[in-house]
Amino acid sequence: MAAMSGGVDSAVAAARAVDAGHEVVGVHLALSRMPGTLRTGSRGCCTVEDSNDAWRACDVLGIPYYVWDFSERFKEEVVDDFVSEYAAGRTPNPCMRCNERIKFAALLEKAIALGFDAVCTGHYAKVITDAEGNPELHRAADWAKDQSYVLGVLTHEQLSHSMFPLADTPSKAEVRAEAESRGLSVANKPDSHDICFIPDGDTRGWLEERIEMTEGDIVDPEGNKMGTHPGANAFTVGQRRGLKLGTPAADGKPRFVLEIRPKENKVIVGPEALLAVDLLRGIKVSWAGLPIAEAGTGEEFDCMVQVRAHGDPVDARARVLIGEDGKPEMVASLLEPMRGVAPGQTMVVYQGTRVLGQATLDTARSTAWDPSAVS
Repeated sequence: MAAMSGGVDSAVAAARAVDAGHEVVGVHLALSRMPGTLRTGSRGCCTVEDSNDAWRACDVLGIPYYVWDFSERFKEEVVDDFVSEYAAGRTPNPCMRCNERIKFAALLEKAIALGFDAVCTGHYAKVITDAEGNPELHRAADWAKDQSYVLGVLTHEQLSHSMFPLADTPSKAEVRAEAESRGLSVANKPDSHDICFIPDGDTRGWLEERIEMTEGDIVDPEGNKMGTHPGANAFTVGQRRGLKLGTPAADGKPRFVLEIRPKENKVIVGPEALLAVDLLRGIKVSWAGLPIAEAGTGEEFDCMVQVRAHGDPVDARARVLIGEDGKPEMVASLLEPMRGVAPGQTMVVYQGTRVLGQATLDTARSTAWDPSAVS
């Protein structure tokens, strides 16, 4: 089964699966509850236009094409989760949730039930099988387009049924050239970006319609009031613009959001230097393939940590502990501070090119200041 987003990557991935001799069926996921939604430039995805583009690609490839309506599950698993996470003062990654719960849970589950062997997608990532036949997730050949980060939530079983035909492609330009040579109309279609269910890119305005906002205080790391805000939930760690502070900083330099406390309805701001964190703690730990030996022993292991899809990985020492709730937690000490990390983001852990697994950040802090000083 080829997951057809309507973009150039999924179209070429499906074409390569056909060339490899597989029996391929194209499926487009209808995720929007607004069927009249139209794509604007490179914003958004999963629109009527994308569905039509996916159909045209399947027609050129000579493979069957279906549209599956996953809009209800998408709303529950991705959109509602996004709102609830922001309401709790965290910064979620909806693309991770979509890959985890829709594209590689709901879709793969249905595909296997229907007798398919694997789901093929246009992600830039690689599945390598070890000597014992176990799948491992690795970075793609083109690190600039590598998407292994957003696939870090995949399990051993899911990787066993996943195909990424673009894994060894050296560049996106080559994919576009191949699409054009195959007569695929999406060859020069712009990449989608931003959050697909917020196509205008105004996340704050979108959230304000769904989360009750109450005016509260903006304070500095010592607890001094710097101004007021219309609602803490609409802010994100690292944010600089839109703070509208009434009291200027003593050094005249801009301030950034350091922490959000929705229960107290406070936004804590401070100098840019305090955005650098060196200690991360993640919950909801999962392993991409079989877990490493240290996962069960609590021993420290060397790794690299990445917290954004296109962020730079940072060397770290990590270990897995059992939390107060009896569930595993991953704690990582960064050898080099990372800037502007927020609870709710996903921490993906690598060794070399291999993705070991991931965890959802519950704590991201700097040893340079004590958050408990804010009362």
